[in-house]
Amino acid sequence: MKANHIPFLETGFFSPLVCDYLKDEDQLRPYHSGVPSFDSLFKQAQVKEKNFPASVRKSLCVALGEQYKGLEMGPAVTKNLELLADTKTLTVTTGHQLCLMTGPLYFIYKIISTLKLCRQLKDKFPEYNFVPIYWMASEDHDFEEISAFVFKGKKFKWNNGYGGAVGKIPTSGLKPLLSLFTQELGDQVNAEALKKIISDSYEKATDLSEATRIFVHSLFKVYGLLILDGDHTALKKHFTPYVKEELEHQACEKNVSEQIKELKKTYNPQYKPQVNPRDVNLFLLEEGKRHRLMKGENGFTWEGNDSVLSGEKISKWLAVSPEKFSPNVLMRPLYQEVILPNIAYIGGGGEIAYWLELKSYFEYHNIPFPLLILRNSALLINPKNARKVEQLDLTLKDLFLNRNSLINKKVRQISNIDLDLTPFKKILATQFDALGALVDQTDRSFEGAVKAQKVKQFKGIEHLEKRLLKAQKVKLKDQVERLVILHEQIFPGGNLQERVDNFSDYYIDHGSDLFDFLMETFQPLSKEFSIIEG
Repeated sequence: MKANHIPFLETGFFSPLVCDYLKDEDQLRPYHSGVPSFDSLFKQAQVKEKNFPASVRKSLCVALGEQYKGLEMGPAVTKNLELLADTKTLTVTTGHQLCLMTGPLYFIYKIISTLKLCRQLKDKFPEYNFVPIYWMASEDHDFEEISAFVFKGKKFKWNNGYGGAVGKIPTSGLKPLLSLFTQELGDQVNAEALKKIISDSYEKATDLSEATRIFVHSLFKVYGLLILDGDHTALKKHFTPYVKEELEHQACEKNVSEQIKELKKTYNPQYKPQVNPRDVNLFLLEEGKRHRLMKGENGFTWEGNDSVLSGEKISKWLAVSPEKFSPNVLMRPLYQEVILPNIAYIGGGGEIAYWLELKSYFEYHNIPFPLLILRNSALLINPKNARKVEQLDLTLKDLFLNRNSLINKKVRQISNIDLDLTPFKKILATQFDALGALVDQTDRSFEGAVKAQKVKQFKGIEHLEKRLLKAQKVKLKDQVERLVILHEQIFPGGNLQERVDNFSDYYIDHGSDLFDFLMETFQPLSKEFSIIEG
């Protein structure tokens, strides 16, 4: 395998907001903790070290110990669990939903970015320890988002009517789907290894949280990844004051709404928030259900509940059963930073976008706001397609053109006639300049008619240019079709591969060597997109 890189900003696949963040635009600086760099991460480590309570660290270590019970941890995970008890240990975190088979490829890239940054930080700052954390979003309830994955262009979907926190979904109903999938994997050495991981996780676990923990642990335990499920009573107890504040004063909605207004005022009037806050940004967990809490004049209620709970009664519920209260997408980052000695969050563009709504909310609670790092991204090109790219004389930047632009560029490139009518446009412009001078010397009332004729003539030339291009596409039909097939294989549906394909498509060819190569290749602070051939 070999890797090349282009800047994120040149791919055309990232939002203007994320591009502005990467460029460190002045207007966005009030809404984050600074551009991620080794120096800023070191300063963040010093801040977090001073502001992370020993009692929370102790509960965190106990909770992780309980969650790893029964798993063969391996030396790297064992070491990191021990290091976590040290006050000189900080974390770098990424989070993701419990997608079946990890979902799209970018899940793998998130974790490897996190692992790599921790290694780099330890090399740079040996006086500290840095532990990689994968935060399982086990309390999410959007089953549709996690229920499918794509392998070799085929979609495998789990049909399940469960409506509560996804981590509690029993995995007993997965067997028929997994049987179909494992048949598709084939019998290569790496395919057999993947089948064993599936058997040990999804087929033996009781619920999706347990299955995901075992599956991800099997893939990454050699690198020391720690997997944390925030759905834990002892950890929720440390978050109780913040939940109480939300119930009584709705601090999240007030602070986030104000920050959204400021972003529109000082950054971009057309700014659209990634996530809009609700009046109460909490859910209530029950067996098989996750209810959105709503506040009315007389207290709290939720869908399907006929009664209203007073503020006093719901506070008593919180004191007795903090595990029943679940933060939503805007409060979860605060929960994460309250219970982790965290210095940075690594996420995708959408995650960076909603974190940029939260800084004032963190300041309200006096919790250090972490550095935000855009995860690494990659495009994996197999040897067959790499040869086609070379034969078609495509550059790396060409690959990232949208399909129609790429086809037009290639047709012009391989045509034996010149499809560019720019010389004719230049001649036409010269002629109309001369005609304009003539109008100036005669009757200026003709000026409007001349301008109208100029526009008409240029539109005519452009129309002819498009007709010529279209005709050449028909003439070069075979080459165009080959290009379309290649582009579809590399960018399925015109999307980034990492947002569609599952890692297993590539794991069966490369096994853990793929992860090792990505660990070597990725530079989490580089702001570069990797193109990997092999």
